[in-house]
Amino acid sequence: MNLTILIAISVGIFFVIGISEPLAARLRLPYSVFLAAMGIAIGAAAAFLWRTDLTDALNPLALAILNLPMRSSIFLSVFLPLLVFQLALNINVRRMLDDWVPILILAIVAVVVAMLAVGISLYSFSTNISLAACLLIGAIVSTTDPSAVVSIFKGTSAPQRLARIVEGESLLNDAAAIAFSSLFLAFVTLNEKNPDIGEALLQFPWIIAGGAAAGFVVGRITVEIIARMSSYPKGQISVSVAVPSLTYLLAEQLAASGVIGVVVAGLTLNLHMTSRFTPSLNVQLRDTWDLLSHWAGALIFILAAIFIPRLMTNFTPYDLILVGVVVIAALAARALILFGLLPLLALIKASPHIEPRYCVAILWGGLRGSVTLTLALAVTENRFIPDDIKHQVGIIATGFTLFTLIVQGTTLQWAIAKLGLDRLSSLDIALSNQVIAVALQTVRERVAKTARSFGLTHEIVRDEAKQFAARLDNAVASTDNIDQILDRDRITLGLVALAAHERDTVLEEFREQVISADLAERLLLETDYIIEATQAKGRIGYREAARRAYQVGRKFRIAMILHNYLGIRRPLARVIESRFEVLVSLGMILPNLDSFIDNRVRRIHGRRIANLLHELLSRRIDETQHELELLRLQFPGYAEDLERRLIRRTTLQLEKREYDAFSEDGLIGFELKSTLGTQIEERRQQLSQRPVLNLKEQATSIVANYPAFAKLADKQRKSLIRSLRTIYAMPGQRLIKREYSAREVWFIASGSVIIATNGKKTRLNNGEMFGQLSILARYRQPAKVTAVGYCTIFTLDAKKFVKLFKSEASFRDAVLQSAVKTGIQLPPEIFETDINALAKQLKQILIETAKQPDESASQ
Repeated sequence: MNLTILIAISVGIFFVIGISEPLAARLRLPYSVFLAAMGIAIGAAAAFLWRTDLTDALNPLALAILNLPMRSSIFLSVFLPLLVFQLALNINVRRMLDDWVPILILAIVAVVVAMLAVGISLYSFSTNISLAACLLIGAIVSTTDPSAVVSIFKGTSAPQRLARIVEGESLLNDAAAIAFSSLFLAFVTLNEKNPDIGEALLQFPWIIAGGAAAGFVVGRITVEIIARMSSYPKGQISVSVAVPSLTYLLAEQLAASGVIGVVVAGLTLNLHMTSRFTPSLNVQLRDTWDLLSHWAGALIFILAAIFIPRLMTNFTPYDLILVGVVVIAALAARALILFGLLPLLALIKASPHIEPRYCVAILWGGLRGSVTLTLALAVTENRFIPDDIKHQVGIIATGFTLFTLIVQGTTLQWAIAKLGLDRLSSLDIALSNQVIAVALQTVRERVAKTARSFGLTHEIVRDEAKQFAARLDNAVASTDNIDQILDRDRITLGLVALAAHERDTVLEEFREQVISADLAERLLLETDYIIEATQAKGRIGYREAARRAYQVGRKFRIAMILHNYLGIRRPLARVIESRFEVLVSLGMILPNLDSFIDNRVRRIHGRRIANLLHELLSRRIDETQHELELLRLQFPGYAEDLERRLIRRTTLQLEKREYDAFSEDGLIGFELKSTLGTQIEERRQQLSQRPVLNLKEQATSIVANYPAFAKLADKQRKSLIRSLRTIYAMPGQRLIKREYSAREVWFIASGSVIIATNGKKTRLNNGEMFGQLSILARYRQPAKVTAVGYCTIFTLDAKKFVKLFKSEASFRDAVLQSAVKTGIQLPPEIFETDINALAKQLKQILIETAKQPDESASQ
């Protein structure tokens, strides 16, 4: 092919891609529908020019278009991986993991149901297509492209969780459909008329697992390579561009799914890019991949659509019947999932409840396009497949794609309008009117100041002020129906705005590098939860979701078990470090939200709503500070380390701003600015890692200050530290369930416990102990001990306790005096009694005390 003609075609295609987006918007058509129409038009025009006798001047160009050196293998191994990789790179992985059940069910079950419905229906109506070929067609047409519906959901009041589920499904169902089509393509190639479905499905796990393994390995290696090239952003982006095709080819060589490999590789980078890459690189990566994905998707649509006229040659009326069968079967299968399976998932709270009108939008918006056409091309280009099957696959798959693009695509906006998804609610309209009025009032005040400072002509200022005042009066008049907004709705809207501003504050602190990437990611995740919970449940949802940031979860409980029973410290230390960091950061961010309430929320919703929001925010600040103080008691000194690190990172950022300002004013040169910037970056790198919480050192520090051990010699204290076992307890945790075992003594380092003995309840606080009298009396005393709050407790076994009790008078006095706290009165002479006589006397005292009514014990 002539190089000049090839360049001309390439330039023309990119020009078409450039003008298609604004033209599609003007015609109110989905972008993919317009691209497909342009591709079909180009292919039809080339075929017409080649066959017509009207002119021969354009024959070389027409022949070049008809014989473009583009094969399905290029689409599958180059363009499609780019498209899928960008989706995986931009999706909110952690939020998607919250809904992995409905996403996987929709992505896999929906594809299987559609494949079987289409395949079996087609086999019932066709006389010359094998079941394997029918199932192959079913797999080809089962993949959907709901991007139009996702964009609609994101622009309406639909639950954002629903948009994530649809988006996650669109990412994974391509992989599932391609995996199934590869499976049945092998059967068609072998010309097996009645394949063993069970055997085919047994091969499916490896197709999935092999592709996932290849993607994970490539993704992890890529993360490590890019992270070590921090000074070369262009090189980092270039490495990422190589990942999709490399992963696809590697997975295909392993006889696994290349698309699944690309998805996993993209998700792996997505999970690590925030913590391992710089903020500026993350922005550049996403911008670059948005452009590459835009080009790849557009090229697939246009180039594949160019081949549609060729695929539709020899079209017969009977083929139209088969296309109709596929359309009905595919829509019925999709409807079964949306109106049958999704409500069941919502019933067991595995999926959000979806209104029927949203289900209709998803059903009608499930367009087929690039993937379906690419897979159909792959079949028609396979020389091992019989010609009649090639013809039927090409005709049916292409006809079905044209139906979804021409019929569904062109009527989607009309359907959305009929369903009312493009209209604002009365609440949104009333609120928007008030927001406009408040904004215009603010603008008028600022314009007046600006006009005076500019010294403009008085007549011009007055004339413009009159025109603006008329607009403002109209805006104020439109707020007469603002009473339609209930206080409950006002509070919800105010809290959503407050949470959104909190999210913006976190992003700003991250961009300024005051907080780390890991911390920013966690705080952003929490604010997303707060926004969604507030939209669903109002102020109750806000309070419940806000507590998530500092509430302990399953990970904390598992880490605590590993520490308390197996002596594995590091998992618990990491969880506590993260909890400390979140609480310290919230202590910095939350107080700054008060000004947002005063400057924005008050002007829109009024003083009473603003005061209520202040109260809710104040309560949240108090709860955060309370949790932080409890942690300070358990782990003294660590919060101070985090706060010092936060102050130093803030100082570095302020210092950098000053140098930038000096440079802009021309006070310092570029070389000096670069040198100073390098120095700041080196110091910032030193502060990038958060302080490590050493639980062993923390325990040593607490023991040194514990009252009962205060007078021990250093040598004895060091020996004691090696003998003590540290236990961390949560509120409500039962430490002793029935009775003191007489095998160990418990020392409360921080927190409080409630001891229940014979119906009596006693509260012991830090610095006190329990279980010591049972050991001394050699008596298994009935007792139940429960932690009141977060507690740090040391335990010492009976043998070492008795030895220390005998050898250290100060320790002995502390132990006996602690008995008074439990309501047990000891005679003074017992302090001088030898250990054997003491055991007898204590046992008798304990028995007698148990028989007496509780008069002195504190509740």
